[in-house]
Amino acid sequence: MNIIGQLGRNVMQSIAKLGDATLFALATLRLFFAKPWQGKHFVMQMYAVGVGSLIIIVITGAFTGMVLALQGYHMLVKVGTEALLGPWVALSLIRELGPVLAALMFVGRAGSSITAEIGIMRVTEQMDALEMMAVNPQARVMLTRIIACAISLPLLVAIFDMVGLFAGYLIGVEMLGVNGGVYIGETIDKVGMIDIQAGITKSIYFGLLVGIICTYMGQRATATTEGVAKATTRAVMLCSVMVLILDYIITSFYL
Repeated sequence: MNIIGQLGRNVMQSIAKLGDATLFALATLRLFFAKPWQGKHFVMQMYAVGVGSLIIIVITGAFTGMVLALQGYHMLVKVGTEALLGPWVALSLIRELGPVLAALMFVGRAGSSITAEIGIMRVTEQMDALEMMAVNPQARVMLTRIIACAISLPLLVAIFDMVGLFAGYLIGVEMLGVNGGVYIGETIDKVGMIDIQAGITKSIYFGLLVGIICTYMGQRATATTEGVAKATTRAVMLCSVMVLILDYIITSFYL
């Protein structure tokens, strides 16, 4: 009975937190239309989370494209369809691996930073200081980071895909000897707008999700050093799992 009781309490706590997070997100996003508009702070946060994640995105994209080309060639050549290597690499990147892997890298680099930064601001009472200066911390701190994530991640995914496609071309054509004209021609022929739309849609929702979860976890972190560390770890874990769940849901709509 104790186990069942504890399970019930955990479920109720999870539902209560989900409701609290939903109210937090709605209250924060509603401030997007309120004045003063935080334009300068949006740009600063986009630079922090977007440009700051660029190197890890480029490296991950390059090696993902290389592995896809190498693995795909040795699978396709067995059935004599190595001419389809270009579409294999492009569709894998654009529809699935690009948005998901870029989002996971983004969570580790930018999401964790956002949660830790907001948690530290609570510990050092910087939120209270903003309120004393008649600045709404939810608009200045939370909203700017959520919007920055929602805009930056699609741009990073586009860079991830382009780097991956180029790396896949180098491996497939220059190293493995696939005909370059066939590689590019088959890629253009097989990749449609619906594939690009699926990738863009995922990246926008992933960015919004990461922004909301990481700011929420930072805002609700216990105002101690240990509390901030725990909140950061939970934010990364929760974002990673939710990205994979959301990926499955969105993919089911595009099949």
